[in-house]
Order: sequence, then structure tokens, then C-alpha cells
Amino acid sequence: MLISAEFVLSSSPPNMTNTQLWFRGVRSSKFRHVFGSPAKRERCYDNVKITKNAHDSHFCAVNPKFVAIVTEVAGGGAFLVLPINQTGRLDFNTSRVTGHKGPVLDIKWNPFNDNIIASCSDDCTVKLWYIPDGGLASHLTEWLIDLHGHKRRVGYIEWHPTAENVLISAGFDHLLIVWDVGKGEALNVIDCHPDVIYSMSFNRDGSRLATTCKDKKLRIIDPRTGFVISEGICHAGTRSSKVAYLGGSGRVVTTGFSRHSDRQVSVWNDDNLAVPLHEETIDSSSGVIFPYYDSDTNILYLAGKGDGNIRYYEMVDQAPYIHFLSQFISGSPQRGLGFMPKRGCDVSQCEIFRFFKLHATRGMCEPVSMIVPRKSDQFQEDLYPDTAAPVPALTAGDWQNGINRPPVYMSMKTGVTVCTHKPKAFKGNELSRSATADNNYRMKFAFLSTQTVPDYRPLDLLPESEKSQKTSNNQSTKFQQIQQMFGNYTNQGDIINEDIMTLKISDHNGYEEIPKTEYQLQRAYLRQGEELKLLRKQLASRDRQIKDLEQLVAKLQAHRKHK
Repeated sequence: MLISAEFVLSSSPPNMTNTQLWFRGVRSSKFRHVFGSPAKRERCYDNVKITKNAHDSHFCAVNPKFVAIVTEVAGGGAFLVLPINQTGRLDFNTSRVTGHKGPVLDIKWNPFNDNIIASCSDDCTVKLWYIPDGGLASHLTEWLIDLHGHKRRVGYIEWHPTAENVLISAGFDHLLIVWDVGKGEALNVIDCHPDVIYSMSFNRDGSRLATTCKDKKLRIIDPRTGFVISEGICHAGTRSSKVAYLGGSGRVVTTGFSRHSDRQVSVWNDDNLAVPLHEETIDSSSGVIFPYYDSDTNILYLAGKGDGNIRYYEMVDQAPYIHFLSQFISGSPQRGLGFMPKRGCDVSQCEIFRFFKLHATRGMCEPVSMIVPRKSDQFQEDLYPDTAAPVPALTAGDWQNGINRPPVYMSMKTGVTVCTHKPKAFKGNELSRSATADNNYRMKFAFLSTQTVPDYRPLDLLPESEKSQKTSNNQSTKFQQIQQMFGNYTNQGDIINEDIMTLKISDHNGYEEIPKTEYQLQRAYLRQGEELKLLRKQLASRDRQIKDLEQLVAKLQAHRKHK
């Protein structure tokens, strides 16, 4: 049965425009009747001091184990991490992650390890944290990795969708830095933006990165080389614009403002950004719109900061590429929205997406489930195609060498790998730091244990030459010799003579020669000692992994017995 376009227009929500009703009649779609279902009060996270920072970020990150929320603190920066089932009214003294020296601006969970979360802050750093399975027992101040590279505050971070341990950060110094967090080092620094970066998004295999900037341009970048593949003006307005890649279709969607401050949504071909494939006006509100794209169902959700509603559209491969479905309306405005990965959705309720809404007027985080109404309680294969699994498709080194791979997929019907159970990883530069610390302590104690012969003669009675000699001895010679005895390096004034096979060590009276073979033996001894420490740490790590796996097996066996 077809309904006239006039009837659709009269019964449509007041914010809908004529461009959303370009067709005659009702378009057939299995997602036409999707509706939003907010959780009951006891299933919400209440009494949360949500941050009041004006930064345009989600301030919330969710995975099947935990929900993390950026909180308001008097000094420094902190965020709350709660087990996903710990709902209700929270205790005032709930433990937080409190290691940043400035306000936290963005947080993102590692897509391949549900216990690792990355955060960026006003203190110009990016930090990685390990959250134990039961949640935090006390305030967490010790991080796994501390990444320094930005000269100004870091506004946004994003994990690579298929490569392990690859993270990209965008700072207010107009730089994008691609990190290998496993090694704690930068893979690439991208300097192609003349102004502040507003948002960024990887495509499905992570081979391209889309960014929006304050100069009103949308850019498609190769994240390995920093080469700008294409660029163009996306929205003429002065307010912030956001971007999201539409899976692997080669299209991106942007949200922003027109020259007359109307909110817009546009669809682009990532190879040609001169003209949008489709553009339409949403309304005239002032809040920044965040796009959320579900590549499994091809549904785009648009949620404005300060709005109470969430619009959703179906994306297709033919013009006009975007079709309005409906909207979830509530009377409470949102400060930010987190979302659950598809592997964490409830298939028994036909839940295709779940938001975690941070209320702007009260301290509450409210789950909102997007549900397709179905009468059958069986698994709906058309709603749940294979989705991205929490398993990396390639290593950081492979990706850096130019390899592209699609995500590893899993079936939602079995759900055996919904959560990850990985033991705590070592810090990327823990070994080198611990070796340096051990060296420093050895040098310090060797210096302190050296016998000091007191000289009680008055300073005025000492000859000038002896006075300068004592000062020189105390300030340089003794400490430098101890450094050379216990350290891994030679002083800049040291000279290795290859002909006479001796090492000259700088001294206030000239150079002191020692046999080169003795020097090489010392270096070899130190290297072997460091290798031995490394092997011991690896054995300890292996033991910890075995213990974690044994605990997991025991837990699963106990759970099976109860069933």
C-alpha cells in the first residue's frame, strides 16, 4: 500500500525537511521501525560527576567489559572506569584513573584488548592504562605507556581498526602522530593541517584516514606517509565539523554548519572531494553533531551535543545515498555519547546498537538500545552479519610495511569471543627503563660507598694549585670514572686508539690508558647481565600468562558446573 508524499509530510517530525522526502510513497526497509529504548533507572549509572569541559568529544568509551566516563575534578584529569554490570547509584569515593596532570579530553578502548584504555589530556601526553577484570580497587596512577610528542594539548585519539598496537593522536599543535604503543615510539608525524584538527576517522582496513580541520577542509590522508590523497571544502560554517568513514565503500560522511549556521550532513567520494555526492540540511540548532556509523547494518546515527534526540539514516550505494528512517526523542539533553561495539549487543532482544548517554543536566549515564521489533526470539541472521572480532588482522610492523588487511570477523550467533581475556602486557619501554634505573642506582651507591678522606686544613691555607685540583677531582674525575666503570657508554672526551689497543679515559691531568681488551670484557659483561635480566622478565611474564589462563579455565569450569 502506498501513501502519498503529502500525508508523509504532514505526519513527519517537525525537524524533517523536504529533501528527506524526495521519494513518492514509503521506502521499504527492514530498519524502518527501529526504535530507541532507554534503560530503567536501576540499569543506569547514577551519581556520576560528568565533566563540564567544553571540548567537542564523546567523554565516554564502552566495551563489553567496562564503561569509562570522563569526570570533573578540581585539579589534574581523571576518568571513571566501571564494570559494565555495576549499575545503580555509585559511591562518592569510587576509584578513578588519576594519572594525568591536566583535564582528560578523549578516551578510547583498545579494540583488541578489553582491559587496555588510551587517554589524551591537556598535559600534552597520551597514556595507556591497564584495568583489571574486576574493576579498580583504588585510584589508578601508574600507566602502562606514556607517549610524549605533542607540544600542545592532545584533543583526539583513535585506534587502528585492524593493526595491533597502532594509535593515532591529534593535537592542538596541528600535528597527527601515529604511534606504535607496543614499542612506545612514533611511527610517523603528519604535518599537513594549518589549523586545529576537529575529528578523524579510519576506513575499514585502516589504509586511509579522513580528517576535518578549522580551515573548513576535509582531507583524505595516507597515515603511513602523511600524503594528502584528496582535499576539499566540506562545510562553509565556522563551527566544528565531524567526519566518519562509511566502512569500506569509499565514501565518507561529514556533519557541520552552513554559511547561515544551519546544521548539515554531507556524503562524499573519498577520491574526489570537490563536490559532495549528496548534502542536506538537518535543522538550525547550534549543537555540534557527532556521526556514528554501524558498518554491519549501514545505519548512520546523528546525535547533537545539547540535543535530546538521536536521528538515524540508512546508507545505500545509489543516489541520494542517505535515507531518513526515524529519530529517538527524549526530553533530557546529552553532553556526550559512548557506544557499545557490535559484539557486545544483545542479540536476543534484536538490539543493533547501544548508546551510553551522558546527561547534561544531571550526573547520569543512561544506556539507550536501538531495537528492531521482531516477534520471533530466534537469532536474526539478516540483522547480525559477521562483525569485527577482537582479534588483530596484522601487526604494527606489517602495517607500517604497506600491508592492508580487512578485519577478522566473528559470528554473532555463537558469541564465543565477545570479551577478550588477555594478561597484562609489559610496558613498551619497561625493559630499557628498568636497565637504566638499575645502572643509575649502581653508580649512585658505588659513588656513595667510595671512601672519602677528610682534609681538615683551612681553605685559606691551601695552595691555589691544590685547591683547583681538589675542586676538579670532586666535580668530575671520580664520578666520571665510576660512570665509565658501571655505565654502558664512554665519555665524549674518551678516545679509543685502534693501533695500540688501549682506551684513553679523560682525566684532569690528561688521559689514563687502560687495555682495550679489559674495556671490551666490561662491556660484554654488562650486555650479558642485561640479556639475563630480559630473559628473567620474559619468564616471569610467561608465568603470569599461564596463571591468568589457569584462572580463566577454572572460572569457565565453575560456570559450566552451575549450569
